[in-house]
Amino acid sequence: MSTSRPRIVGLGGTIRPGSTSEKALLRSLRTAEAAGADVCLLGGEFMSRLPVFDPRPGEVTDAQRELAEAVRGADGIIVATPGYHGSMSGIVKNALDTLELTRSDPQPYFSGKPVGVIVTADGWQAAGTTLMAVRAIIHALRGWPTPFGAALNATTGLFDEAGECLVDKDAWQLATVAEQVMDFALMKAASR
Repeated sequence: MSTSRPRIVGLGGTIRPGSTSEKALLRSLRTAEAAGADVCLLGGEFMSRLPVFDPRPGEVTDAQRELAEAVRGADGIIVATPGYHGSMSGIVKNALDTLELTRSDPQPYFSGKPVGVIVTADGWQAAGTTLMAVRAIIHALRGWPTPFGAALNATTGLFDEAGECLVDKDAWQLATVAEQVMDFALMKAASR
């Protein structure tokens, strides 16, 4: 691991401050932090500064550089996205596309890193299809999707004013994603 404590990077949310997917990501990161991780949030406000990824050679922005460095230094990642029309949001996909900047690294993209997935959607169909799409992209980025992925139905509201889950089942899902990312990061560290 990069330090004595695993470094877990949370990537996700929307450009709307206080979005449901960012609240879910924060809740999961708090679980990882309570389990001993150093956490880093790259939420909606951060992702809104990323230009649309252009694969042609050109200038790399500070935000793009920050994203690439955060992922390079991560022992685990948690990706959270809303389910829009059966798939992830454009802003989260653009952030994942930006990881193309790491393609020439000795360990590019999410190579060998556990990646947890959180999806919030207005309905189970969008939650399920988005979860499958994100997991497929994580495989393409050479990451290890955790066995459990959180799919939360936001039609009835998920969080109270303090950001706590309204339903125990949702809190369990978010905690399980964080715990599995931590477990895999610690197992990998122990095997070195």
